[in-house]
Amino acid sequence: MSTKQDRILIFGAGVIGCMYAIKLMEAGFDVTLFARSNKYKSLRENGLQYEDKGTVRSIQVNVIDTLENDDIYDFIFVTVRYDRSESALLALKDNQSKNVVTMSSNSMGFSSWLDIVGDRLLPAFPGFGGQIKDGVLHARFLPKIIAATAFGEINGAVTERIENLAKIFKIAKLPYVIKKDMQSYLITHSVSDIAMLSVLQSENKIMDKKTARTRRTARKITVTLKAYLRAIQKAGVSIDPPILKMVLHFPNLILDLFFMTWLRTNMVRDMMLPDYANNANNEIVLLSNDLMKFLNQNDIKSEIIN
Repeated sequence: MSTKQDRILIFGAGVIGCMYAIKLMEAGFDVTLFARSNKYKSLRENGLQYEDKGTVRSIQVNVIDTLENDDIYDFIFVTVRYDRSESALLALKDNQSKNVVTMSSNSMGFSSWLDIVGDRLLPAFPGFGGQIKDGVLHARFLPKIIAATAFGEINGAVTERIENLAKIFKIAKLPYVIKKDMQSYLITHSVSDIAMLSVLQSENKIMDKKTARTRRTARKITVTLKAYLRAIQKAGVSIDPPILKMVLHFPNLILDLFFMTWLRTNMVRDMMLPDYANNANNEIVLLSNDLMKFLNQNDIKSEIIN
């Protein structure tokens, strides 16, 4: 491992940040976690606790709650939700680290983020998920062919820092893919999240399990997803991953059956827990609002089912 790219700050000690911290530390990188208040205290006192094959384990991690401007890292991973991304970047604005990797959705492009951190910005998206229950991380891994960390330069170039980041992921045995159009990738991902997750809440109330598992709920996802995909296509967004292009050609009945199956999974059950759902709803609301701004800027009137 090169000593020039081994100092990493993970800004955000939620599910994604903690998962990257574990994997990168296990690979021998010098990892620091930025956390605040109770999370900072817990990590200091108990270490990073995680579930591994039914056993709760703990790993000690360097954790800070204040970042000095001259505290330099080779890469800063910003692992916060979209609704917190701008405030996180503002906290990093004067830090002199050269590479700021944003690990979140984005439904309207990078102009506001670039205004804050400039060309240090390197957009990315995590390749896994999970939950933290009672202070313990429960990771949720999908097959590598389905879920890999995506990252790339905004202009699509394969630069030296892209190659260096790829080396880090390779050493840590973390699946990754380099994208030439991160804006399209993130907007497409936002569309699928908005369509699939917004149905779980209505008027700030979490949907009950019985209603969530109905054909009517699945059909709402189907119709909304297709409408959004058509809208972003009209706005010039290249749908990525390409498999979502096929969604536009699938009969509604087939998609309904798929989403009815998805709505019965443990993943969706966890998403409907109050602590998870309330936080996720804040992100989905902002993603949806910003997506509509993006479509309006491109003179697209979408046929979204509200």
